[in-house]
Amino acid sequence: MSHSFLDYRPMQGDMDARRNGVLVAFEEGTATFYALKGAEDRGQFFITPGTKVYKGMIVGEHNRPPDLELNVCKAKQVTNIRSAGAEVLDTLQAPIQMTLERALEYIGPDEMLEVTPESIRLRKLPMKKPAKR
Repeated sequence: MSHSFLDYRPMQGDMDARRNGVLVAFEEGTATFYALKGAEDRGQFFITPGTKVYKGMIVGEHNRPPDLELNVCKAKQVTNIRSAGAEVLDTLQAPIQMTLERALEYIGPDEMLEVTPESIRLRKLPMKKPAKR
């Protein structure tokens, strides 16, 4: 185990908060290369193709302040027609690797961290339903 603690110091003002929103999966399934490639310009991902995701799971960091819900399970429609650029090899940006410490620093007040022996996942807290009158 490692850490990034330097030392204790007197408080020097407010702590910097995360400036950008998060990318949230709105569908349960397996993340596909096609969907991640299509949303790559929206932000940086924490997952790779083939990762099982569920509704409310945080899959990346958005380029802008608001949170954005994405369908990272969308599959490409298969056809018999080939395009001229079909032979071009596409790649994704390397995902951000979330360690336990980094994830704890990253989460906001409306998010939580799930830790299992196989993975570390971030998720949005479920929205509370308004009370009936």
